[in-house]
Amino acid sequence: MTATSSNSDTFTTLAECDAKTLRALYESGRASPVEATRAALERIERFNGEVNAFCHVAHEGALSAARDSEARWQRGEPLGPLDGIPASMKDLSEVAGMPVRDGSLTTNEGICDHDGPPAQFLRQAGAILLGKTTTPEFGWKATTDSRVTGITRNPWNTDLTPGGSSGGAAVAAALNMGVLHQGGDSGGSIRIPAAFTGVFGFKSTFGWVPQWPPSTMASLSHIGPITRTVDDAIAMLNVIGRYHGHDYFSVPGQPGDWGEQCDEAGRLDGLKIAFCPALGTAARDDEISHCVGHAAHRLETLGAQVDRIEPEVESSLETYRILWATASATQVADMTPHQKELLDPGLLEIAEWGRAFSAVDLLRAQTTRTRLNRHMDHFLDSYDLILTPSVPIAAFEVGHNVPPGSGMRDWMEWTPFSYPFNLTQQPAASVPCGFTAAGLPIGLQMVGARFDDARVLRACRTYMNAFPPRFPERLNESRA
Repeated sequence: MTATSSNSDTFTTLAECDAKTLRALYESGRASPVEATRAALERIERFNGEVNAFCHVAHEGALSAARDSEARWQRGEPLGPLDGIPASMKDLSEVAGMPVRDGSLTTNEGICDHDGPPAQFLRQAGAILLGKTTTPEFGWKATTDSRVTGITRNPWNTDLTPGGSSGGAAVAAALNMGVLHQGGDSGGSIRIPAAFTGVFGFKSTFGWVPQWPPSTMASLSHIGPITRTVDDAIAMLNVIGRYHGHDYFSVPGQPGDWGEQCDEAGRLDGLKIAFCPALGTAARDDEISHCVGHAAHRLETLGAQVDRIEPEVESSLETYRILWATASATQVADMTPHQKELLDPGLLEIAEWGRAFSAVDLLRAQTTRTRLNRHMDHFLDSYDLILTPSVPIAAFEVGHNVPPGSGMRDWMEWTPFSYPFNLTQQPAASVPCGFTAAGLPIGLQMVGARFDDARVLRACRTYMNAFPPRFPERLNESRA
């Protein structure tokens, strides 16, 4: 690698490096944070017009921060392992010097004057904040499009959705538009786009990665990384996964090293996994079920004990729908009639559903949620991990909130494996495990007990190291 060359090919090569490789290059002087940042920015310039992953690119700010990082490395005084590593933030997060549009015409282009906890921690660690990634309006749905930023597209086939709501972050990871990408997940918004784009996405135990200000339904909302490798996710979690006093829901107890259970043996001996291909009542696609079943067998070859079993849990769809719809109603309650006219019609519709629920409905949903949490806690007394598909379908056409022709009324009906674990606040990850016959990525979900994040990361890392995923080599050119 001629890391000091200034040609575009070298930048593309640098852009393909993970955080560990970049650190080694910086330390040896074979490459610099400025070159790596330019490489990431070149990828954004090259692909963003086609996929719309970034809604704001902080070109000059990123290069300025990279020059500061370069000087620290030259002095032998890096701030930490993420110094000079290119990263992105979801547009629901507050970042000093960047706008916070939330994918909504009800917001303005004003520049934020402070960092939320994830951006603060990343900046303090020397990470280079490249810009903001796209999200649907206020992150309300599981696809990524908005009246502000337009449609975000899947790099495997640009006619299709990358999922959401962290769709921009997942596309950025798939196309090496930076190394570390922050996502948010209140019902699958990290895991769904990770599955649809073939990258790794992880939502931590609730409260272990702080956020501020809180989301409208704060008890469902998790922050986490979307990356190409588990090691990159661990490196990011070691920085952002710390207690922060500004977040009322932030709790201490995080591991000193989120990868503490990982080793180089490449084995999962002694791990007991519950393989739940339907998770009770969830409908599933035969092609995806076959692929996920094959992944379960692969885990057995790595030493894990995998039992096919379904937890006896009642459907949580209506429970989640009540909580989500009432949160949406709260989101828009104080808006003016003019602001409501600017909203995504789907968000306004679900907010109207929420207005129809009573306080009794809401409290009953909370009670049902408590029963689910207790049941899952007890279920994981017997198992270390739960294994399911991440999403029971493959990516579908852009411009739709549900698969065309499905007859579904909202995104929750096609994401039955993700939102239950927001209700229970457990750590959960999506790992790429194969492709459909049409060449679309399939995700495998691994779920652990609350506060057992390190075990989930260990299993994900072992699987992905043994069965490395492949990533899109170029964009689909068929779209007219």
